[in-house]
Amino acid sequence: MAEFDVTLPGRLGNPDMTLFDDPRLDPRILKAFASMVPPSEELLPPALTIDPSYQESLSFVGYMHRLMCSQYASAEAQMPLFSNIHSSQTLIPGPAGNDIDLFIDRPNQSLESLPCIVHLHGGGMSFDSAKNPHTVRWRKSLAQMGTVVIGVEFSSETLRTENQPFPAGLNDCAAAVRWAEDNKDQLGISSLIIIGESGGGNLAVATAIKANIEGWVDAIDGVYAMAPMILGFYGGTPPDLMSWRENLNYQGSLEMIRAMTKVYDPLDQHETNPMAWPFHAGEDCLRGLPPHIILNYELDLIRDDGVTYARNLRAAGVEATSITVAGIHHVPEIAMPDAVPELTRDTIASIAAFAKGCVG
Repeated sequence: MAEFDVTLPGRLGNPDMTLFDDPRLDPRILKAFASMVPPSEELLPPALTIDPSYQESLSFVGYMHRLMCSQYASAEAQMPLFSNIHSSQTLIPGPAGNDIDLFIDRPNQSLESLPCIVHLHGGGMSFDSAKNPHTVRWRKSLAQMGTVVIGVEFSSETLRTENQPFPAGLNDCAAAVRWAEDNKDQLGISSLIIIGESGGGNLAVATAIKANIEGWVDAIDGVYAMAPMILGFYGGTPPDLMSWRENLNYQGSLEMIRAMTKVYDPLDQHETNPMAWPFHAGEDCLRGLPPHIILNYELDLIRDDGVTYARNLRAAGVEATSITVAGIHHVPEIAMPDAVPELTRDTIASIAAFAKGCVG
């Protein structure tokens, strides 16, 4: 039998590999990164260790929020007009006595009920905002496909003065979903799915698990999670999650993931709580969930988390599709939608088709 030379991918084959050196990376992504204005000195990241204090972790999350905000102007400048979309805003009561801002986008002319998409933005469950122009563009792009899109400004560390660890943001997301379900007729919606990316993917998946545990899962017709951050880092990762070794330090380091984990769970109490970290959900939590689509990215640190979660869903009898996009890093459709336009179009079309196919 002939022998073949095999080179392991990423840092498995070359421990010094970076995202920008990896031959699998779509060259348009590399070009988009190269064109970005480098952050100013005041936006340099704080030093992190593998075991940061809570205050050090909060400082890192604050830095990440400022970094996201520094990109708002360029995102706003590239915003399409969306003249065919009607946008509104409403406040609903939150479960902790807070108000939750909801941003609603829908086609201008819709004479029939439309599927509803509740969108939960990314940011490690602890930073960024539904007002981020990248996120606004994402919601309006989905609304153009004939859907009603509700963006949720859930409680997070960088949007409220008090600390907001788990389950504050999750409870807000659940409240928004239940409000949409209770107001289906006024909203003119026929069905409801939850979507989210990265930390928002965690919240989308976790909201469905929370609904299942609490007995109101029938309000949710589907879940679409993009690169969901569903596994906290408490010092180790399951050995079968090769992407944590293959793509380490491409965009996320263990120190960064540990800091975000610490902010979400300051006392390390929820490592295996399926509502905090759905990766750990057992069959009893998963059985009876609505259909899921999990979108993963080949060059993402947390790629295999989503792949494994979809496998666990299927084992519990849940309809679940896992898709891995080759040559792509962590959710470029939202952060750089024009770099790989066909991927952005395809993902938007996929979410809209999923929403329309999940009949309430």
